[in-house]
Amino acid sequence: LERPRSIISYNRSPDLPFDRAINPYRGCEHGCVYCFARPSHAYLGLSPGLDFETRLVARPDAPEVLRAELGRKSYKVAPMAIGTNTDPYQPIEKEHGIMRRCLEVLADCGHPVAIVTKGALIERDLDILAPMAQRGLVRVGISVTTLDARLSRLMEPRAPSPKRRLEMIRRLSGAGVPVRIMASPMVPALSDPELEAILAAGKAAGARTASWIMLRLPREVSPLWQEWLAAHYPDRAGRIMARLREMHGGKEYDARWGHRMRGEGPYAEMVAHRFAVAIKRLGLKEKAPPMRTDLFQPPRKDSDQLSLF
Repeated sequence: LERPRSIISYNRSPDLPFDRAINPYRGCEHGCVYCFARPSHAYLGLSPGLDFETRLVARPDAPEVLRAELGRKSYKVAPMAIGTNTDPYQPIEKEHGIMRRCLEVLADCGHPVAIVTKGALIERDLDILAPMAQRGLVRVGISVTTLDARLSRLMEPRAPSPKRRLEMIRRLSGAGVPVRIMASPMVPALSDPELEAILAAGKAAGARTASWIMLRLPREVSPLWQEWLAAHYPDRAGRIMARLREMHGGKEYDARWGHRMRGEGPYAEMVAHRFAVAIKRLGLKEKAPPMRTDLFQPPRKDSDQLSLF
């Protein structure tokens, strides 16, 4: 367990559509081999490999700390992102319920939130998410890397199957929650041939918007990924890595803003063009309407007078 002094982390990246985020947990049980967040475990003195998947850190005081931070006079409201580092709806959430309590704080304050997840446990919180959606306070991104159940099980061993994730989109959208189908990450010469099929499946399930990101291999992720490739797709390993290096100026990864998410060069441009053509044909949008910020009310302190009086 970790007792954080602050829970809202801020960023200034022009690549991201948000400037603040919450992470209820460190590490992720889903075990996605490609996860760009794996190196963050090294800051805890743990391995980005097996430790990232098995030595998890819960932050049970996060809702109370969040409430305090939202109550500061200096706080300026803007959409909060959750799930951009590790999944807030991984199985450990069933035991701790930290994400649900954070959502309750945000809902009570009328604070907008954007959630990214693969976890089917999000359906548990539809009683909170649906009313927030009616007020223009929430949107959800569901990442679908492949529609191939076998490939998904190899790359994302403990995440819900692609079929189950599409069902999540149906249930969320059916409850009025705006959903984004995230074709992320696309793996060249392995999963990127499925791009159009993934987008079409997301649209059929009820997604309103779509996005894509190319595979990223920062720091320790690259050797883990290449070890995985050698074990499961040795015949394609050379081609896949050649494509990735081609998109990053000969390197396995380039962290420059404006480059790291999609790479550059002919192959990256081709995938971007395919995406643009597909979403136009399907009637998907790349950008969602802005969420409301005018409903925000700082949380009342225990010592405050009842608002009735």
